[in-house]
Amino acid sequence: MNVTELARRLKITPKELKDELPKLGFHIGPRAIQIPDKQARQVIDLYRQKKEKEQVLEKAKKKIVQKKEEKEKKEEKEEKEEKEEKEKKIVRISSAIQVYKLAEKLNLPVVTVMNELIKNGVLSSVNENLDYEIAAIVAQNLGFSVEKGEEEEKETGTLVKQKFQQALKSADKKELRPRAPAVVVMGHVDHGKSSILSAIREVDMTSREKGGITQHIGAYSVTKNDREITFIDTPGHEAFESMRARGGEVADIAILVISADDKIQPQTLESIKVIQNEDLPFIVAINKVDKPDADVKKIKKELSEINLTPEDWGGKVITIPVSAKTKQGIEDLLETINLVAEMHKDTLVTNPNGTLIGTVIESHLDHGYGPVATLILYNGTLRRGENVIIGSSYGRIRSIKNQQGISLESVSASIPVQIFGLKNVPQVGHIVEVIKNNREFKKRIKQIRVSAPAIESSQGKEASKGSQLRVIVRADVLGSLEAIIHSLGKLEHSEVKIKVVKKGLGNITESDVDLSQAAHAWIIGFGVDINAPAKQLAHELRLKISFYTVIYDLISDVKQEVNKLLPEEIEEKELGKVEVLKVFQHKGKETIVGGKVTHGKVIKNVLARVWLEGEQELKGEGEITQLQVNKRDVDEVKEGAECGMKFVGNVDFITGDVLEVYKEIKKKKTI
Repeated sequence: MNVTELARRLKITPKELKDELPKLGFHIGPRAIQIPDKQARQVIDLYRQKKEKEQVLEKAKKKIVQKKEEKEKKEEKEEKEEKEEKEKKIVRISSAIQVYKLAEKLNLPVVTVMNELIKNGVLSSVNENLDYEIAAIVAQNLGFSVEKGEEEEKETGTLVKQKFQQALKSADKKELRPRAPAVVVMGHVDHGKSSILSAIREVDMTSREKGGITQHIGAYSVTKNDREITFIDTPGHEAFESMRARGGEVADIAILVISADDKIQPQTLESIKVIQNEDLPFIVAINKVDKPDADVKKIKKELSEINLTPEDWGGKVITIPVSAKTKQGIEDLLETINLVAEMHKDTLVTNPNGTLIGTVIESHLDHGYGPVATLILYNGTLRRGENVIIGSSYGRIRSIKNQQGISLESVSASIPVQIFGLKNVPQVGHIVEVIKNNREFKKRIKQIRVSAPAIESSQGKEASKGSQLRVIVRADVLGSLEAIIHSLGKLEHSEVKIKVVKKGLGNITESDVDLSQAAHAWIIGFGVDINAPAKQLAHELRLKISFYTVIYDLISDVKQEVNKLLPEEIEEKELGKVEVLKVFQHKGKETIVGGKVTHGKVIKNVLARVWLEGEQELKGEGEITQLQVNKRDVDEVKEGAECGMKFVGNVDFITGDVLEVYKEIKKKKTI
């Protein structure tokens, strides 16, 4: 076929055709006048597919613009209603509300609310929750009438959003910079969330010359068309709920995963509710389209029945058929994410020089490094050496590491990092505060220490969201299965939930093993066996599988596992203060100093905080491992006496520093 004839059929010029051919994978030379018929047919098919795809994307773009306009109108209306509500003296308070949120609702300074709390015998930080009774008393004492309601307070994820919006409004537009969108993948537990994330990593690595991806704990970044995308790796829907409930509006865009060989499940509906409550732009990834019994039309029909009509059915919901197994549609999914991000580019910005706004997306206790928190920032810059408070956790940042494990001096928005140097493990969703004023930092630390026991008892239910024992239960008969599930329900503790990821009758199969790996779940078999392929796979993955024939043995072992997950109760007891009179020797982490006990007493093998002269700045923390008086080892030195001390910790001492000596009393919890 002549090149001119082929161009005529495609309704483009020959020059445009020759420019398009390399993009479609054909190379015929700049002077070619003919192309084989077989190739010509392929060119026609590929070109038409490309144009159809461009039309779909253009249509999606228009829909997103329309949705954005509707959202802006909705926000204007909400702002007007909020202004009218603030003018009234009647306030509506839900069953739990954070201190800062109560202050905003009363349109009063936070200090005023906290002073009123102190008058009523309540010591609390700005981020802690108050129950309705306490909040109502405070509001009434400050001159307000109170009604019980369940508006935005049950969605405590608005703090980051509000702070971020305020920061952008007050920022100099010249200082704003683009930031990568944070994308969360949600859906039913076995519809393929983890598989899609794995497929995205593989596609990204093969599409880039040097790979460039290292999966980070909790989050990682990929690049598509020179644009960064940060994925929040949430193994289960509850993890994202916890972030929301604790005030962390983590995601900018959501991907809702639905399996093409299944149906919309209750957990899918829960995910949709989360997305709608957060007003997140989202994409529906219809997964497992490679399966013989996949039915994309059925899924679209079910979406339409819950008022989520797909675009190709005349609605506004973007749907992408994908297969995590064959990688079909993964490129389209990434391109669509970029398209959605482009439509929201006005909000996907950051001010590196502005107020720090960030949140914890994961945290854990490392035996080598101590408490570790994974953060994502939305605004500002976090620097090594700064004092931070995260809920009831605090410390001076000793180190910042990116997803490749490289130490950084500072970090800005959308880059997932781990920070080290915290006193204890912060909860997921808590907001990061940088305290520049050392006097204020010290004041806040003391407030946290005083209020910590009350917070722990009142927030047990919230804390429970952070610990789960996930199990998959297989039994021989329904009666046994029901008895086991009922017994497991009785073992739940306020701080550890037993999550039955899957339950069923019959032998353990490969699908159970796959789910165990994805959900980090313990497989329990009662009166059943495991088939050979599943046994081999479980052995390769080193998964935990236990078999029982006596229900009491099963319950006993589960009880032991719950006890292992229960955190230790730590009580802090102040002992005394020591003023440094002289620094004798400093080697590595060990320092020999001489000092005078100015208050209380000091004993050997206890912890100490080191404050700069005048107790204005926290320099670090460590342990006193040796005490001497007149060059003789002693176990205790009382107030008024002088002594020598060996201190272990990363602190550079100077004369005048004050050691605040204390010990921690640990108690093991059990059910």
